[in-house]
Amino acid sequence: MEAWASTEKGRHLRGRSSKNTAPELALRRELHRRGLRFRLHVTLERGCNPDLVLPRHRLAVWVDGCFWHGHSSHTWTPRTGPNVDLWRAKIEANRERDVRALALASESGWTGIRVWECEIKADVSAAADLVSSRTAPLT
Repeated sequence: MEAWASTEKGRHLRGRSSKNTAPELALRRELHRRGLRFRLHVTLERGCNPDLVLPRHRLAVWVDGCFWHGHSSHTWTPRTGPNVDLWRAKIEANRERDVRALALASESGWTGIRVWECEIKADVSAAADLVSSRTAPLT
């Protein structure tokens, strides 16, 4: 396997947290404000670790960073430099893992939903509407 070359441009990516990111916190605050209760970072199955779950509604939510999960509407994915092939492989592996995780959630009886970081940053209320729309009314 090819080794990553350290670059000045990529230095800010080192040590980034994958939990409790700013978009995730913003969505959680809005969902909580709306009265939706959830648990954080619950493992549903091996390889299926949503950012939050709403157990009452059997809903699993992932908040995906646009860079790390290869959101197609963005053009800033690395295209040059010493690590371009490694970045392509990493982002593609993340996207494949995302598909597997949704399938595992579904097989376990959960509804899975992925929310993009840019959707939350643009309008957290609309992103919360998207999640809320997937919750079943309680009887």
